[in-house]
Order: sequence, then structure tokens, then C-alpha cells
Amino acid sequence: MQTIVQRWVTNILAVLCILMLVLIYTQKQPPDLSFLSSAGMQNFKTLFISIILEALPFVLLGVLVSALLQMFVSEQTIRRLTPKNPVLGVLFACVVGIIFPLCECGMVPVIRRLVLKGMPVYVAVVFILAGPIINPVVYAATFMAFRTRPEIAYSRMALAFIVAAAIGLIVYRFVKRNPIRGAAPELSANGYGAPQALHRLDNAQHNAHEHEHTHKHGHSHEQHHVHMHNHDHSDHHGHTHAHSHAHDHGHGRSRSSRLLGVLGHASDEFFDMGKYLIFGAFLTALIQTLVARESLVSIGQGDFTSHLFMMGLGYVLSLCSTSDAFVASSFAATFSTGSLLTFLVFGPMLDIKSTLMLLSAFRARFVLLLSALVVIVVLAASLLYERLFFL
Repeated sequence: MQTIVQRWVTNILAVLCILMLVLIYTQKQPPDLSFLSSAGMQNFKTLFISIILEALPFVLLGVLVSALLQMFVSEQTIRRLTPKNPVLGVLFACVVGIIFPLCECGMVPVIRRLVLKGMPVYVAVVFILAGPIINPVVYAATFMAFRTRPEIAYSRMALAFIVAAAIGLIVYRFVKRNPIRGAAPELSANGYGAPQALHRLDNAQHNAHEHEHTHKHGHSHEQHHVHMHNHDHSDHHGHTHAHSHAHDHGHGRSRSSRLLGVLGHASDEFFDMGKYLIFGAFLTALIQTLVARESLVSIGQGDFTSHLFMMGLGYVLSLCSTSDAFVASSFAATFSTGSLLTFLVFGPMLDIKSTLMLLSAFRARFVLLLSALVVIVVLAASLLYERLFFL
């Protein structure tokens, strides 16, 4: 990533230098840049910078928590905690983000491994949809973005819970084939993955674990046997001390490598999400600057147009759930509360980057079905929620 950025910066600087040389050689006046100080440009820059600065601390906190969970919380732990009952499984998956607040950027690969290990497909779907929204980091970001309207933060959590639970129950009832790419298509009666795929995965992981254990502790065990052959039993206490020291040293290296892994994972995820945040802030500021306020109001107060517009905007922007609330708050004066909730719930569940990630892990037919369910259920639930609580 850093190499790509350096290459782009070098190319841009080279083009600028060539342009300056051409201007000097032809003795032409530089282009008129007075528009940069116009009122519209000042408004654009203010909106653009304010959105980024407000969202940045929550993005940093989100990627750090996600990296810590990625390195220190095993997938077996999540699978072991998942209830077997379908209704309890759906409810657990809806609130599991409170315990494991993973960002949607790293959610799909984790869920794919969990399904291969035996997690029910309907629970995995609910986890993908609700996890990026129903967690403390996203709630804090939404609450800060709508400080004068805290009901939006509560409503976002409630609406995401309702939508994810409804879609999970639909998937449990109608999806009878394993949607994971490359896995056996059979599902058991309770929605679990095929035992053959799970058995192969467990065997592979068991062999990898044995190899890692041998690699880490082989030297210590070898020292142990050599020491036992060369020393009398009366020196058993000294041998135990030496063996423990070597064992602890190996675990010290493991802890340090995990911490380095956390930093590496967090930095990669931050740069990956950062480009979406910058693009989203840029496009939002551009819309607010170029589109007339009267046009935005006419779109934003429509019964259906406001919801459809915000769903399309959420899909295109592909913002992280820890930063999209600050983009939504910039539309609070022109768009209805229901359409803002549609944006806040639909965007983290389905956008461009999540669609591509889903297609890399799941079969295309299942991704199409899931996308249609998200569009229909989010639109219907947000319209009903708006009529019940905000009219």
C-alpha cells in the first residue's frame, strides 16, 4: 500500500514539474485559480475537512478494536458461544457485535471461516448484517454525530436489530444449500455446514497446529531429552528451571509477534477504510456545495425518494460504520429522519466493497438473494419505523 502511494505521489509531482517547465518555456501566465477562494469553495473545504476530522478518532478506535479481536479472540470461541436454537441463534448474532465489535471490512473473511467450521448460515448472515452496526464504537460515533438528536442513535441500533433478525429468519427458512464458494452444497437440518467440509478443515488446522507446536517447542524438548541423558536425577530442579525458561522465552516471542500483528492489521485496515472515508467526505461535500438546497429539500422530504436516494448514496459511498454517521449528520437539515436511518442501516449492510467481498466468499445466487432481502427489508422497516415514531 505504501509503495503504491509513493508511486502516485511521485507521478503527480513529475507531472506538475513538467507543467511548470512548459509554462516557463512558453512564457504563459499560470491558470487563474481565484475560484479557490470563492465562497462555494470555502464551503466545500469546510465540509470536507470537518467530516474527516470528526470521523477520524472513531475510525482509529474501530480498527484498533477490530485488530485486537482478530489476533486474540479465536473463531472457536464465537462458534462455541453460538446457541443451537434458531431463534436464540439469531438473537445472539444480533447482539454479538457488543461483545466482538468487528468492522464490516474484516467481517466477511471471519464469517466464511466460521461457516466452514460449522456455524449455521443464517447466524453468519445476521452476524454480517448486525455486527458492524450494533456495537459500542458505532453507537458512540452515532451519538456524537447527532448530539442534539440522540434518538437517532437509539433508533439506528433498534432498526438494525429488527432488519438483521428478520433477514436471518428468512434465510433459515428458505436457504437449504451451503452458499460458501468451494464448499459442499449440503446443509444439515439445522442449517449447519456439511460435516465433510468441516472435518477436512479441522484436520488441516490440527496438522498446522501440530507443526507450529513442534516448530516452537521442538528446541526446548530436544534440550530436555539431552539434559536428562547427560545429568543425574539429583539435578532435576535445575533442569526444570532451564526448561521453563526456554518455554517462557518462546511464549514471549509469540506475544510480541501478536502485538506486531495487531499493529500491522490495524494499519492495513485503517488505510483501506481511509480511502473510502476521504471519497465519501469528498462526494458529500460536493453534493452539499453544488446541488441547490431547494433540490435537496424536495428530494429529502419525499416519502420514497428520500429513502431511495440515501440507499443509493450509502451503496456508492461505501463508508465504514464508524464514520458514516458524520456524513449523515450533514444531511440532517434537509432530509427526513427516516431517510437518515435508512442510510445509517443500509450502508453498513450493503455497499460496493461489501458486495465484492461477499462475492469472493459466497455463491453469486446467494449474494443476489441477500442483497434483494437487504433492500426490501431495510426500506420497508425504515418506512414503518418512521411512521410509528417520527410522524
